[in-house]
Parts: sequence; structure tokens; C-alpha cells
Amino acid sequence: LVALAALLCFVASGAHDAYTALAGMETVITVLFLLLYLLRLDTRMRCLFWPLADIINSVIAALFLLVVGLFAIIIKTNKGTLAGGVLGLMLLVLCIVDVVLLCKKISLDKARGRSAPAK
Repeated sequence: LVALAALLCFVASGAHDAYTALAGMETVITVLFLLLYLLRLDTRMRCLFWPLADIINSVIAALFLLVVGLFAIIIKTNKGTLAGGVLGLMLLVLCIVDVVLLCKKISLDKARGRSAPAK
């Protein structure tokens, strides 16, 4: 929802196309990952380790959001661009939280093979 709100702020303010494209891309990717997990497609498509793909997406998105959010706040051509930049930085924090939680889930999920330890 934060990515969608940032997208709407950038579109409504007539901000630079790069701001709009990044917010739109992050909105679409987030919706796709949400559908993937809600429909349990990650268990059917085992060709990719989906939590790792989600971590990589969040790290790359956080880097781009840092740059775009800071540019939007520093340049602030109007209030819509400023609001989009602030929402972009909030989304940056959410991406970092997502990475931390997924890393904890991956490291704590030790039951991957056999249920009984080997003797």
C-alpha cells in the first residue's frame, strides 16, 4: 500500500518519470510476490528458492528507493513529490524490515531434510 501511495503521489504531482517508474515497478513486484505466497505457488514452483528471490528484490529496491527518495525530498518540486519521497523512504524502511525478517526465517528454518538427526 505504501508503494501504491508513493506511485499515486508521484503521478499526481507530475514528478520525474524515473520516480514514477520506480514506484510503479515496486508496486507490481510486491503484488506479484504477494500473489505468489497467497496462492501457494512457491510450493509448486520449486525451480527457485523464493525467499532468497524476495530478499534480493528487497535489497535492490531499498537501494533504488534510497536514491529516489532522497532526490525527491531534496529537489521537492512540489508537495506531491515531497510526499512521494517521504513515502519512498518509508518503503525503504519496510524493505529493510522485510530483509531482516526473511533472513531470520531462512536461518531458523533448519528442518529441510530428515526430521530425525543423523547418528
